[in-house]
Amino acid sequence: MKRSQWTRRGLMGVAAAALATIAALPSQTVAQTPPGVLIVGQIAEPKSLDPAAVTAMNDFRILVNLYEGLTRYKSGTLEVEPALATGWEISEDGTEYTFTLRPGVTFHDGTPFNAEAVKFNFDRMLDESHPYHDTGPFPLSFFFGAVETTEVVDDMTVRFTLNAPYAPFLSNLAYPTGLLVSPEAVKAHGADFGRNPAGTGAFKFAEWRSNEAVVIERNDTYWGDPAGTDAVVFRPITDANTRVAEMLAGGIDIMVEVPPTSLGQFGGDGFAITEQAGPHVWFLILNAKEGPFADKRVRQAANYAINKEAIVNDVLEGTATVAAGPTPPAFAWAYNDALDPYPYDPDKARALIAEAGAEGAELTFFVTEGGSGMLDPIPMGTAIQADLEAAGFDVRIETYEWNTFLGEVNPGLEGKADMAEMAWMTNDPDTLPYLALRSGAWPDQGGFNSGYYANEKVDELLEAARSATDQDERARLYREMQEIVQDDAPWVFVANWKQNAVTSDRVENFGLEPSFLLHLQGVVKN
Repeated sequence: MKRSQWTRRGLMGVAAAALATIAALPSQTVAQTPPGVLIVGQIAEPKSLDPAAVTAMNDFRILVNLYEGLTRYKSGTLEVEPALATGWEISEDGTEYTFTLRPGVTFHDGTPFNAEAVKFNFDRMLDESHPYHDTGPFPLSFFFGAVETTEVVDDMTVRFTLNAPYAPFLSNLAYPTGLLVSPEAVKAHGADFGRNPAGTGAFKFAEWRSNEAVVIERNDTYWGDPAGTDAVVFRPITDANTRVAEMLAGGIDIMVEVPPTSLGQFGGDGFAITEQAGPHVWFLILNAKEGPFADKRVRQAANYAINKEAIVNDVLEGTATVAAGPTPPAFAWAYNDALDPYPYDPDKARALIAEAGAEGAELTFFVTEGGSGMLDPIPMGTAIQADLEAAGFDVRIETYEWNTFLGEVNPGLEGKADMAEMAWMTNDPDTLPYLALRSGAWPDQGGFNSGYYANEKVDELLEAARSATDQDERARLYREMQEIVQDDAPWVFVANWKQNAVTSDRVENFGLEPSFLLHLQGVVKN
């Protein structure tokens, strides 16, 4: 039997049998997952396998193994290097980017990768009149909002013309939203492409069993170094304690986002813990459009009322630091290190609440059971609820599964909630504030400013920073933006996380990236 047939037809049966064996074994016994097959415990079911249609790191971790972009992040950094493009030229005014494409690359469906394919990808996402634009929606098309045209120069050369200089462009091409899909697969499957993906990556799609597993297998026609495993199985295990139990029992080989309180269980033989700092912010979106948080004093009060040091030290077991504002310190060149986090000061919080006449205000708080970069969301939410109630609020928590949570929060909190947990992992200091703090990014305009924050000066600074070609000038603009946003307090700035993962001792060559993406091409499983 061919290996690909075994993967598609037999892998799930092998995995199911292994899990059944695990269930029957004493708790101290470790089962063996199939050799050459890497089983990854994910935090949730993916929403789609179309890179242009999703926003969650949970989905991105699968996608970067199926697809590639024109650029990619150099291993261990957020610096950009060539991928499906072998090089590029930028015009003197910073508005034209001409890419030379890598020859001899084919999509998983056997169709050629060329300039027409690149043009199809960006036109599909950006041009509402494109015949396949209805295969969206494309929630992060903001990343490429500066693109006016995508032009085929010749078969292996493509040119982007921007409406203005846009400093994050090369970095955004490396972000999962810039990953390139097979045009013919989109044409064949239409709106169902997200369940029938085809890219150019080192792995290709095998099957997706809802709420059970996504299976990808080695692409034997890959242009670069072959994948080190025959297949990878991504299993959605939403409950953190269940993921821990599966990892300890041998049912999975890699577990991402290990609960801080569980890390100590993997300190002995048989496991390896990997940690990596990155550009992560965990925050509370506050509804600045209506209700108590429409008053800046009440938003500031929430920042004073929450004991973030206790959350970082007691709930997160020291796996994060207290956040001072919307920009994570991982972007050292743009980070405003003159800003101190809001101190824990419940007396000041109560005074601000009284001054605003908001004593006893009822708050609806959306909390997720788990999701990309969400750390330990229910214990964190419970601690936050207690702190806010101690300051004089009446807080009611509503808890949702991750994808349902996104469906409630991303369209905006108006008429639904006063606050919601959120986490972002970004590739550039432009990304998060531009997509989630700019007034032009309110949900009805296609952005992620779910709390409806608006400040004209912040808008001005963000627009200037993204078009500045000098990095020192960009840094100055971002630092000024951070000062204003911290004072306006549209969010409660809670934590910057250090990501983690646990692997079994059968896994070799595994590492975490500052991008928080999960590249498995070089991983070997014995």
